[in-house]
Amino acid sequence: MAFVGLGVTGGIGAYKAVELTRLLQKRGHRVQVAMTRTARRFVGPLTFEAITREPVITTQFASGLNTGIEHIALASGVDVLVVAPATANIIGKFAGGIADDFLSSLYLATRAPVLLAPAMNTHMWEHAAVQANVATLRRRGVRFVDPGDGYLACGWVGAGRLADPDVIAAAVERVLAGTARTLAGRRVLVTAGPTLEDLDAVRFIGNRSSGRMGMAVAAEAAARGADVVLVLGPTSVDPPAGITVIRVRSAAEMHAAVMAALPGTDAVIMAAAVADYTPAAGPSPTKIEKGGALTLHLDRTRDILADLGRTRGAKTTPVLIGFAAQTGDPVPAARRKLLEKQVDLIVANDVTEPGAGFDVETNRVTLVSREGSDALPLQAKTDVARHLLDRVEALLAASPVTAVAPQ
Repeated sequence: MAFVGLGVTGGIGAYKAVELTRLLQKRGHRVQVAMTRTARRFVGPLTFEAITREPVITTQFASGLNTGIEHIALASGVDVLVVAPATANIIGKFAGGIADDFLSSLYLATRAPVLLAPAMNTHMWEHAAVQANVATLRRRGVRFVDPGDGYLACGWVGAGRLADPDVIAAAVERVLAGTARTLAGRRVLVTAGPTLEDLDAVRFIGNRSSGRMGMAVAAEAAARGADVVLVLGPTSVDPPAGITVIRVRSAAEMHAAVMAALPGTDAVIMAAAVADYTPAAGPSPTKIEKGGALTLHLDRTRDILADLGRTRGAKTTPVLIGFAAQTGDPVPAARRKLLEKQVDLIVANDVTEPGAGFDVETNRVTLVSREGSDALPLQAKTDVARHLLDRVEALLAASPVTAVAPQ
C-alpha cells in the first residue's frame, strides 16, 4: 500500500477526482487530498473526506496546521504526488517555482515522484506558454498523463479533456512501481550532450545535441537508486540534481573522463553525440582570419563505445548501451554498430523525423539487440529513458553487483 497525495485544482474535471480517489483506494492505497481554492467551486471537500476518512487540506494557514508545518510533513510522507485535474495555472506555478498556496508549496517541498493529469481548453493546452511549462517540468522528471480528445465543457471539441480516472490510476501504479530502488547498489555511467572540437580561439566543430536524452536517462537511473555519474558535454540544459556531473568539452576529454570513471561501473549508457572528427593539428591559438577557401585536415576521434567494448572483452559487465543518430532507417546501421563495437544494445533514431531529432523534448527510437529490435512510439524522452532503464535492469539481472551506492 502506498500513500498518495492527490491535488485537486479548479477545473470541471475535478468531479472525476472523486472516482480517481475511489480507484486508488480499491488498489489498496491511502489517499490524502489537497484542494485549491477554486477547486472547491466544483466539488466540496466533504465529498473527499467522506470517502478517504482523511481531512481535506484546503489552506496552509488553517488553525492547527502550522504547528506541524503540514505541507512539509505531507511532502515527506507521500510516496507520489498526483494532481488531477492539473490546470494551466498550477502547471505554470510548478514550472515557475511559485509557492503561494498549500499545493504549490507541497510540490516544491516533496521529493516524491510527481504525476500531473492536465485538463483545460484546447487552445490553452496548445498555447506556447503552457507547452513550455510542460516541457520544463518534464525535464525535471515530472510525469504526465496527457489530456484526451473529445467534447469539452466549454463546448469545444479537441485535446484538453482530463484523462479517464482508470487511465490516471494505472499511471499512478506505473510511477509507484518505477520508484522502487531497483538499481540500488549499482553504479551507472551516462554520457550526454555534444562534444565541441575547437578550430581556433572562436570557432569549433559541433552538433545540435541538447543533452536532454542523456540527462533523462541519468535522472531515471538516479530515481531507481543507482549511483550515477554523468559525463556532460557543453549544453545549456541544467543536469539533474543529486548526481555526480563531470563537465567536458572535446571528444578526447570525454574519452578520458569515461575511462577514468569506468572501474566499478555496472552499466555505461553512451547517449552523448560525440564528434567523429577533430582538427589534426589541434586548435589554432589565435583566430583564423578570413581569406580564401579554407582547407581543414581532420583526424578521427577515438571511438569511446568501441574502446569500452574492447576493454570489456568476453565479460558481461559493465552493460554497454550505445546510441545511433541516423538519417533514414536507423536499424541497419544500429545492427552493424552493435556487432562491431561489441555492445549489448543500440538505441537508434532517425534525426530527420519530426519530434525525434536533436534539441526536442520527444523521441522515437528503436532498441536494437542481438535478439531483435523493438520500435517504440514517439514519446517524451523521459518515457524513453524509463523503457531503456527497464532493459538495462534486465541485462543486469544476471550480473554481479560491482558497486555500492552511497547511503
